[in-house]
Amino acid sequence: MHSREDLEKEVMVAARDQGIGSVLFRNALGRKLGVNVTDNECLSFLTIQGVATPSELAHYTGLTTGSTTAMLDRLEKAGFIMRKPNPKDRRGVLIEVNKKWMAAAGPLVAGIQSAHRELLGSYSDKELIVIADFLKRFTYNVHEHTKKIEEDTPSTLSR
Repeated sequence: MHSREDLEKEVMVAARDQGIGSVLFRNALGRKLGVNVTDNECLSFLTIQGVATPSELAHYTGLTTGSTTAMLDRLEKAGFIMRKPNPKDRRGVLIEVNKKWMAAAGPLVAGIQSAHRELLGSYSDKELIVIADFLKRFTYNVHEHTKKIEEDTPSTLSR
């Protein structure tokens, strides 16, 4: 029988390893598709969100607005995104991935999506409720502490 401390440590290590595995998977996907890490993060975000403004993408990627524009130009030239007028801001645009990106990335992620669905199918409804609750709350903690780092902590590199 594992102690409570052992179980908590096992969960924390597994969560860390999942994060590392996710980064490695996205990096491999980007290399296969010929896009750099930041461009791939942008494309992944757009795939999940559906649509975003350039400002949202700048915030998500950590890029300046000028670097975000350059990234969007690259992705548009590669045929992976579309810029559309923003109906809520006549001067703004919305960005979304296009069919070329979905056709290129879809087959590469199909295997992991299938494996995840099979894994989820091995859990009961009650277990899935607990897993979903944990992941939501764990992610909330990460977002909250990310904000604290961004807002409250002066950079140690600039000293």
